[in-house]
Amino acid sequence: MEIKETVQKLLQEMVVPDLAKIKDENGRILSTLDLTNKRLDDMNTHLADQSRRIDEVRSELGQRIDETNKRIDETHSDLISRLDANNARIDRFFETAVTKYEHGKIDERVARLEHDVEDLRRRIAA
Repeated sequence: MEIKETVQKLLQEMVVPDLAKIKDENGRILSTLDLTNKRLDDMNTHLADQSRRIDEVRSELGQRIDETNKRIDETHSDLISRLDANNARIDRFFETAVTKYEHGKIDERVARLEHDVEDLRRRIAA
């Protein structure tokens, strides 16, 4: 039995202290793992919150873009109708301008004809 006791003593002297160190290190590893898991949970919560905020901002930006596009379309439509009205007014102006131009030419022709008639009357009277 002496061998058994010697081996047992030897194991207790060599292995038991190492087992205590291993248990202590294992405890520290477990506490570090717990802290790491808590930090990961906090980060996951933070990331989920940021994702929610990003979705809210994306939704708000989508609404603003839609509103802006609607306003642009309305402005474009208004500009087109104003351009059409201006084009119609320009067309009327040119019709009037041409009429005035033609009227001026007719006035000139009438004046020339009156002058010619006056010359003819003078010649006949003379």
